[in-house]
Amino acid sequence: MKIMHNLRNAFGLLTTLPFGMPEDWFPGDSGRAGIWYPVVGIVIGVLTWMVWQALNLYFPSLIVGVLTLVVWVALTGGLHLDGLADCCDGLFVSATPERRLEIMKDPHLGTFGCIGLLLLLFSKAAALSTLTSSSSFSIILAATISRWFILPAGLLPLARSGGMAADFSAGLQRGAIFITALLPLGVAFLLGTQGFIGVLAALLAASAVLGLAYAGIKGVTGDVFGMLVEVTETAVLLSFTL
Repeated sequence: MKIMHNLRNAFGLLTTLPFGMPEDWFPGDSGRAGIWYPVVGIVIGVLTWMVWQALNLYFPSLIVGVLTLVVWVALTGGLHLDGLADCCDGLFVSATPERRLEIMKDPHLGTFGCIGLLLLLFSKAAALSTLTSSSSFSIILAATISRWFILPAGLLPLARSGGMAADFSAGLQRGAIFITALLPLGVAFLLGTQGFIGVLAALLAASAVLGLAYAGIKGVTGDVFGMLVEVTETAVLLSFTL
């Protein structure tokens, strides 16, 4: 029963798929559901890859890239994009950590957030437009490894005592970090050398995001997790265009 509860929470938190959220939510449930995050990434990745394949039968590459991205965003409800925009607004201004956290909580979209969203979406669409049939499997790797990175990020200091990151950290089981790593690494292994280049690109991107967050707000928040997912996904896709 606990397994299904956590699995449903994982899909409910990370996707718009019709799983819904259980009525009995307990503190730390988002962290306990973390063991399923890479699995959710696989499902998102496979569905998006299937859409990419189908679109390639009828449309030119540029349209394929844009429409595939639309479906990808729809599957996640733009959840991580919202975190990316908030982080860009807060982390790229000259201010104290406290003021940056206030900016990140502001629901209004600022200039840095708008620029960050546009640059990332353009980069993703461009990468999806240039993938080949063999390199298109990078979509699956990008979707699963990006969500795995949330788990080790949950061990980092919290920038604020409340919020989604605090709930995730409270319920996170450290052993799950190593167990769940087998899934994205297995996908990378199947993709060969290019797959491990993608893993390296994701690692560098994740380090940059988490380093920026620690320098700017002395820790992580739920928004930082969102930025982490988006940036690592993009890094993996771009690495497959080399």
